[in-house]
Amino acid sequence: MNEKSPADTEKALTAGSLRDHFLIAMPGMLDRNFAHSITYICEHSDEGAMGLVLNNAMPLTLGDIFSQLELGDEQRLGDRTVLAGGPVQVERGFVVHNDTSRWQSTLSVADDVSLSASRDILEALAEGRGPENFIIALGYAGWEAGQLEDEIAANAWLTMPADRHILFHTPSEQRWAAAANHLGFDLNLISATAGHA
Repeated sequence: MNEKSPADTEKALTAGSLRDHFLIAMPGMLDRNFAHSITYICEHSDEGAMGLVLNNAMPLTLGDIFSQLELGDEQRLGDRTVLAGGPVQVERGFVVHNDTSRWQSTLSVADDVSLSASRDILEALAEGRGPENFIIALGYAGWEAGQLEDEIAANAWLTMPADRHILFHTPSEQRWAAAANHLGFDLNLISATAGHA
């Protein structure tokens, strides 16, 4: 067996190199928070990584959030699905959106994608002033320094640059397979017990 050393992994995955990428869980993923998941990486540095799971719908809608915050729904967005973005801070909301507007708490992920986590963007969505394309999630996925790199070296994830069509225009339940197909993989044909070469 030819195992990659941690030093090799660090050379291949430099800090920030996975920002604006998808992580596609391999079929052997045992962590039920991430089994059959696709995660959008919003931040990646030498201190760790942060992302949102894109295909784990909650029994909650944007209308429920608007109602809880006592906001109207002028754009009739209330039926939009809210995602379980990951197991960390599950009470905290995040909005991934495709414009460059700056809200009270906004992180620029790429030239055309931002992550916001403040009430003002929800107010704007409710009033019809928000971004056209967006995803709402509660909670996030987080990795400590080197942890994600180690998981990738152990073949837990496939990675690819984020595709905007999959991110904003593909139904959440189809995103995992769509991303794998984009890479030329049918994950249903890959054994969950595949060995490492």
